Amino acid sequence: MRCSSESVIIRNKPLFERIRQIKSDHPFWGYRRMWAYLRYVDGLVINKKRVYRLMKEHHLTVRPNQKLRAKRLSGRPKPRPDRPNQWWGIDMTKVMTDSGWVYIVIVLDWYSKKVVGNYSGIQATSRHWLEALERGLNRQFPDGVRGHELHLMSDNGSQPTSLRFMKACSSLKINQAFTSYNNPKGNADTERMMRTLKEELLWLREWSGATELTSELDRWIEHYNESYLHSALGYRPPNRAEEIYQLSRKALLKSA
Repeated sequence: MRCSSESVIIRNKPLFERIRQIKSDHPFWGYRRMWAYLRYVDGLVINKKRVYRLMKEHHLTVRPNQKLRAKRLSGRPKPRPDRPNQWWGIDMTKVMTDSGWVYIVIVLDWYSKKVVGNYSGIQATSRHWLEALERGLNRQFPDGVRGHELHLMSDNGSQPTSLRFMKACSSLKINQAFTSYNNPKGNADTERMMRTLKEELLWLREWSGATELTSELDRWIEHYNESYLHSALGYRPPNRAEEIYQLSRKALLKSA
């Protein structure tokens, strides 16, 4: 029996070392995301139970934080897009640096989970929110957004409800929508993306100021869109999910 236990330990050692290495770079990952990375990035044919057992034995699992769970209250159902660039969400967070607070605005495509636009700086007025939105529009709609029935979800903060922001959306024929006060899950996809941003980048180091943070943020978003695996997307990254939709649409139009 002892020999059998020792053989299991020896057999699991390379896998555990790899898990520990990944965990050092992604301390907030649980066993499901760890398994997805091992399976789809490292190419290891392995089941979730084995990953969970190893992580639990070595105290590497993540304890659920009930404070991060959205309250389930009655309200309007969350829109469910069936194509890219149908529903976007916009939200803001901030991080303390050696030079003071830096604000980050993210625009997320709900279908592909792709970060289409962003802004970071020492201010966060409606002009800066529009800068993040315009970055997304230039990226996703190079020929113009009018006529594409784009919807934009936000909270009821001063920036998205400002006259300047609302007039710009109206001029571009972007349909604004706002989370209701009794429906905190209305912008849940965007808020979940913000949590990922904090866990994968913002909380992992000390920042000197806006210049350093902006540079790293742009690089991280590029990597996220290209490589971050989403269970809701069949463990595909955002860019790939968007690409698959476009390919299927072209095939459908060709066969029509």
